[in-house]
Amino acid sequence: MKNEKLLYLFTLVFFLFVLKTSVFAQSNYVLPYPSSMPGSFSYKIHLIYESVSKYWYFGDFGQFDYNLKLADKYLVEAKILFEYKQYLLGYKALEKSNRYFVNIPLNLAKAKEDGKDISQRRKILEESAQKHIEILSELQGKLPPSFLWTPENAKSTNLNLEEMMGKSIKIRAGSL
Repeated sequence: MKNEKLLYLFTLVFFLFVLKTSVFAQSNYVLPYPSSMPGSFSYKIHLIYESVSKYWYFGDFGQFDYNLKLADKYLVEAKILFEYKQYLLGYKALEKSNRYFVNIPLNLAKAKEDGKDISQRRKILEESAQKHIEILSELQGKLPPSFLWTPENAKSTNLNLEEMMGKSIKIRAGSL
């Protein structure tokens, strides 16, 4: 009986030690959960909120946070849309993500010019760029190189997905 309790205690301590020291999934940077998607009523409300909230995030670090938040959001949106073969909407979301991501290093450069310590945010930028590149590389292998989007009563649009993925990765790699 005494040995049995000791064995249970040892097993418990062992598993707690193993759980504490081993890492099952580790990521330094976590992308946001997807919000509403294009086509829903709440998506239009989110777009209005985004355009208004730009003025709420003032200053170099405020703009850094704003642009990073939206670059992440639109990357997640693009990923989901591409997975559901909504190539035109995914392409547009990735373009938005790129536009926001380009601004992030500019915000940091301006903050550095103003004499602010940017080391912490620089690390966040590097981690986010690595995560974005990871997602984009994963998507790149799953997407067709190009796609001809043909709406019912409008002109067709050729989406060069391979070129867009390459451009998106290059934008993020430039900030590493």
